[in-house]
Amino acid sequence: MRLNKVTSALLAAGIGAGLATGYMHFDAPSIGNAQAAQPAAVTATIPTPAANLPDFTQLVDKAGAAVVNISVLHTSKARGIDSEDLDEDSPYFEFFKRFGAVPGMPNGQGMRPEQPSRGLGSGFIVSPDGYIVTNAHVVDGASEVIVRLTDRREFTAKVVGADKRTDIAVVKIDAKNLPALEFSTKPTVKRGEWVIAIGSPFGFENSVSAGVVSGVHRALPDGQMVPFIQTDVAVNPGNSGGPLLNSQGQVVGVNSQIYSRSGGYMGLSFAIPVDVAAKVADQLKTHGKVAHGRLGIGIQALDQSLAQSFGLPDANGALVGQVEPNSPAAKAGFKTGDVIRKIDNVVVVDSTDVTSRVGNSAPGTTLNFDVWRAGKAIEVTAKVGTLDEEKVAKVSDESAPKGKLGIAVRPRTAEEQEKSGEKAGLVVQQAGGAAALAGVQAGDVILGVGSSPVNTVDELRTAVDKAGKTVALLIERGGRQIYVPVKVS
Repeated sequence: MRLNKVTSALLAAGIGAGLATGYMHFDAPSIGNAQAAQPAAVTATIPTPAANLPDFTQLVDKAGAAVVNISVLHTSKARGIDSEDLDEDSPYFEFFKRFGAVPGMPNGQGMRPEQPSRGLGSGFIVSPDGYIVTNAHVVDGASEVIVRLTDRREFTAKVVGADKRTDIAVVKIDAKNLPALEFSTKPTVKRGEWVIAIGSPFGFENSVSAGVVSGVHRALPDGQMVPFIQTDVAVNPGNSGGPLLNSQGQVVGVNSQIYSRSGGYMGLSFAIPVDVAAKVADQLKTHGKVAHGRLGIGIQALDQSLAQSFGLPDANGALVGQVEPNSPAAKAGFKTGDVIRKIDNVVVVDSTDVTSRVGNSAPGTTLNFDVWRAGKAIEVTAKVGTLDEEKVAKVSDESAPKGKLGIAVRPRTAEEQEKSGEKAGLVVQQAGGAAALAGVQAGDVILGVGSSPVNTVDELRTAVDKAGKTVALLIERGGRQIYVPVKVS
């Protein structure tokens, strides 16, 4: 389970526990009128312990047999003893040098031996012939993967494929007639519904924990292609890769991450939705890898200020801050300042909708976008390209503090224009008051206001005057383009 705002779950089996005592002080009632101190009679109906609570016993008996424990072996590469280990001023330097235990010695001398380490995770069988779904981070870098079934049989597994972008992996064991969970259905997940997790937290095999769905469609920093399911189900290191099941026994997700300050469960756990996991697992099983889609746009989430500045009735949608030249998006006609409102007639709530929908679409897929541009609704049709590992449009969800406009700017010099490849833009020399509160910094380059480019101070002033109470400044900073909403008086 990834910990500490998302850390890896491949921890060696070990348990740490701490106890804390709390002290509570109660003031004694004052002694006075004894009759007044008598409490009034209170009657209460004690509910039946099991009243209105779900019973998961049959579900666990059936589904638990398909959940497996995954043990992985990692071997670190041998390396030489470095200067931090042995300094030339050390009295032992000459001794170790004579035996080759210093940097630069030939024939592999002075190399530390390989250091094996073990990690734990979970998984679940999705077909009777031995295909198992787990997390990519569970098997990442593993030199050996051991799968242990509930009947205590153990198998050495082969990693069929792993996709780090969605954190899904498929492994295969040589076995038949295995109990398997249905992985093709895509049940709707609703907030407040009961769900359970089955896995091996801290190595305790086939452990069951229950809770409710806290939220859907959650965006996490390292999971741009996954609209995570958030639950309050107790999930800990070792639960990674195990199934999240609804009260009907259907797989609704694959447990992947937790948010934690301590390294353990703190009430926030996240699962990869089954529709994303199943699609990725199918590609891994068929091709051994996943081809992700790409448009070539940099997008950011809308907030109410940005939505108002673009004349939108609500903050649903994703704002296009950058369009890469010659990308599928550029060929389709996307422009900086466009707001994507729908994809194939499905409402876009935030930027995660776009990254997950596009990223998990097969290259060559045609998608229809409802776009808000310059105060009008238009349609854009784009053919999804193939994600290039070297060129990934960055997503920015930066939200700047609100403020009032107040900046000193100058046009770009010829040298700056040549270096950036952009002729347009005004360099911010000073940012105070309004701009500083909004997050604008000296050195930023203002490229436009809303969807209108600006090249001169007069153009900037005119655009700001027309913008109304909120100005959406298109800023270039560190090679990225983002919109910063600024409230003006």
